[in-house]
Amino acid sequence: MIIGLTAGMASGFFGIGGGIIVVPALVYLAGFNHLTATGTSLAVFLFPVGLAGALAYHRHGNVNLKAAVIIAFCIFISAYVSARIAIKLNTLYIKLSFGIFIILVGIYIVWGAIHQMSR
Repeated sequence: MIIGLTAGMASGFFGIGGGIIVVPALVYLAGFNHLTATGTSLAVFLFPVGLAGALAYHRHGNVNLKAAVIIAFCIFISAYVSARIAIKLNTLYIKLSFGIFIILVGIYIVWGAIHQMSR
């Protein structure tokens, strides 16, 4: 429940949750292997979760439906293809890649915030 509540708040505030909160929490707190954590995270964020948050944002005019449909279609295709590839890879490489990705995203966000604050 804590993982779900935390991911839900992160999704509502920042549009994140699956890869940054749910996957690591399932691996390190619940003892899932990385592939099971990733698959479970994808299952969690299907229709009901995304719909609830999207409706709240849509009510205030903060959803671009055309962009959402295009991106959703691309995510659908690329998630399927990448999942088929990931299943064949050593999970240590996936963990390492994920960690590097999170670090790079963090650096990008911090650098951008510092740049905006210095204006």
